[in-house]
Amino acid sequence: MLKVEELTYNYISKFCDFEKDLVLTNHFHSDWEADILIINEEGFSHELEIKFSKADFKNDFKKKYQNQKSKEKFLKHDKISCGDYPCNQFSFLLPQGMIEADTIPKHCGIIEFYHNPDSWVTTFDVIRNPTKVHQEPFWKFFDKDLMLKLMARNLYYKKLEVKGKFEELILPPKFLPQK
Repeated sequence: MLKVEELTYNYISKFCDFEKDLVLTNHFHSDWEADILIINEEGFSHELEIKFSKADFKNDFKKKYQNQKSKEKFLKHDKISCGDYPCNQFSFLLPQGMIEADTIPKHCGIIEFYHNPDSWVTTFDVIRNPTKVHQEPFWKFFDKDLMLKLMARNLYYKKLEVKGKFEELILPPKFLPQK
């Protein structure tokens, strides 16, 4: 069975230009995690949510966001569709034929994939392009320099974690990775 990491790798390898795009996977923002977040050189962003099952797809519409100032709660897709959301576009990446396109909100793009387990080839079909829900660049909502610094720090900690080097540090690090 195709793993989410393999699907993510296949998708970003085919559709992203690493010379121009900032591509993040499992990036936490706006009270939920983006499976794939692509920010182009103009600062416009596209979030992709990967779903392997109908139940997981349905649960995405139950996710809530709480406004930090007013404490008012919103459903994730209500927030996205009205443009009160940092990402300019939102799409679902789904197995071929899993969900009928007319049951998916019109603002959402739909990309279906088919994975052939015999040849290990994954193909993608864009069923519907996402609607641009607003014209503001991603960097209007987030401090680009701070975000890049945090990404660099997190990458360093992941490197230490993979190499099993945390135990070897004489002084404990100021920021321990969360488990």
